[in-house]
Amino acid sequence: MPLPPWRGHGPAQVPRRQRTARAVSERAVLDTGRSLRAGTIGDSSLRPDGMAKVQGTFAFSSDEQLDGAVFGATLRSPHPSARIVSIDVSKAWQISGVEAVLTADDVPGSATYGLATADQPVFASDVVRYVGEPVAVVAADHPETAGRALAAIVVEYEVLEPLLDPEDAIRGNHDDIHPDGNILRHQRIVCGDADATGDVVVEGTYELGMQDQAFLGLEAALAIPDDGGGGVELHVATQWLHEDRRQIAACLAIDESNVRLVLGGVGGAFGAREDISLQVHTCLLALRLARPVRMHYSRRESFLGHVHRHPASIWMRHHATSEGELVKVEARYVFDGGAYASTSGPVLINGITHAQGPYRCPNAVVEGWATRTNNLPCGAMRGFGVVQACFAHESQMDRLAAACGLQPLEIRERNAIRTGDRLITGQVLESVAPVVECIAELDALALPDEPVGGHDGHPLRLPGGAGRTTDARHVVRGIGWGVSMKNLMYSEGFDDHATARCRLADGTATLKFATSEVGQGFVVIAGQIARTVLGVDTVELEQIDTEIGSAGSTSASRQTWMSGGAVDSACRKVRERLFEHVAAQHGLDPVQLGIDGTDVVDTVGTLRLPVAEVTRGQV
Repeated sequence: MPLPPWRGHGPAQVPRRQRTARAVSERAVLDTGRSLRAGTIGDSSLRPDGMAKVQGTFAFSSDEQLDGAVFGATLRSPHPSARIVSIDVSKAWQISGVEAVLTADDVPGSATYGLATADQPVFASDVVRYVGEPVAVVAADHPETAGRALAAIVVEYEVLEPLLDPEDAIRGNHDDIHPDGNILRHQRIVCGDADATGDVVVEGTYELGMQDQAFLGLEAALAIPDDGGGGVELHVATQWLHEDRRQIAACLAIDESNVRLVLGGVGGAFGAREDISLQVHTCLLALRLARPVRMHYSRRESFLGHVHRHPASIWMRHHATSEGELVKVEARYVFDGGAYASTSGPVLINGITHAQGPYRCPNAVVEGWATRTNNLPCGAMRGFGVVQACFAHESQMDRLAAACGLQPLEIRERNAIRTGDRLITGQVLESVAPVVECIAELDALALPDEPVGGHDGHPLRLPGGAGRTTDARHVVRGIGWGVSMKNLMYSEGFDDHATARCRLADGTATLKFATSEVGQGFVVIAGQIARTVLGVDTVELEQIDTEIGSAGSTSASRQTWMSGGAVDSACRKVRERLFEHVAAQHGLDPVQLGIDGTDVVDTVGTLRLPVAEVTRGQV
């Protein structure tokens, strides 16, 4: 099986006692015609996994295999809301090749899990709350056998009236689908004068449907039990290794130290891999059978098995002066969180706190609800609540521009937020806020040339390329744009940290971190930081797993800052020891030393030693 280039030998290749983290060296190619060495900060570097992905040899999590592994599969509810009267698994056990059939009664630890709130059952027991909720899992010697076993399980349901409209949840028009009620989060923001009005008033209601991340690499996992140790090793594509481990350990009733997660090759994430999908099921089967278990979702099952972007209804009213300057924004948000909490609360808060958009607005009255329904669970998806807000406030700005007799760019530039302005939450914007500059650059962009007489019909010059089925005569070009702002790092002041380790020996820096590489390129950034700080050409990346402290989630555009900062800090500490070592040998003060290219130098120019030479042995 081909390996992702930064990963070491996984369990599918060698027995556990022989496993080592075999990192693959990525030697930078020096370009003497440039001021920067190739592979340092500021340089355009080849990804260590790039060629494998282009050549089709990169191992995604669905490619992981192990001799002797059995295949897991999930039985899911066909109803959005129903009581489970009975589950009969006897016929499934009669099928040759079936190794295990598990239901809620077989969960040894916590019956529920969740990223923020542990409200989602490992298996539904008394009721099901959405179409696709897991009811049982099976393991068999072949995927087809597992499928027959699922079909043989008989579940008797008492179908209930589902709660499908979040407005019914707010108004109390439906029985509670959870003991704590149907409202996940309710928040109100009042800023400035709640009664302020403007000369010009526009309002609108904006409906946004559910969206799916639809990553190409479907959910897949390989779980391998310890040899009699009661622990388990899980290879899985995820955005947050340590958070997965925490939830898995709780459900299995074992210590977190007995659960090791190894990052599988990730074929896209976009928020959907922040939550548990098949992780607990795969590990539960592996421990029950004391043998490796593979699980792999189909595309249809993937749509049912992970969280989605929240459907939303947003009403907004904007007040402005006759010159188009914003006076007040009013807004009402309703987010449909679906059957379980996931991150619906923080997503709602992110949405309402960005109601003003990237514009100055002294007054605001904003209220929002995130509700439970019997729809599919919703959680993180790229933008985390801000996408819904952006659609509403940008539509409003276009309406306001028309009402004020201004051009859309003009009204945005007139109200653009700047450094030092105050947000509707009371936060003063201390960082750079180049909104005006962005709008000016947007205005200066030349529109794409349109062929005289329309399209020439060449398929590669039209949307869809060779796969387009629409007649060329019906294809027209539309130019659209919008302006938005989005928080970096976690929302609501959530604690944020990351961990990294660095070793330096024989001119090679070896890095270790638990940062999920989901395609965003952190494996490149980490190498660039190490080469720049330590003056090395070769950087090796150890296997990404939970054998080091948490790096947090690969989400919220945070990993370059957080894990990149951890790598930078670790490399700087190693550099301090390197300078102390050189200074002691040459009678110098460490503060006189620095890195120039791949050499250690002193400030007066009397010393120049290659880093590779002075690091014979580990630093």
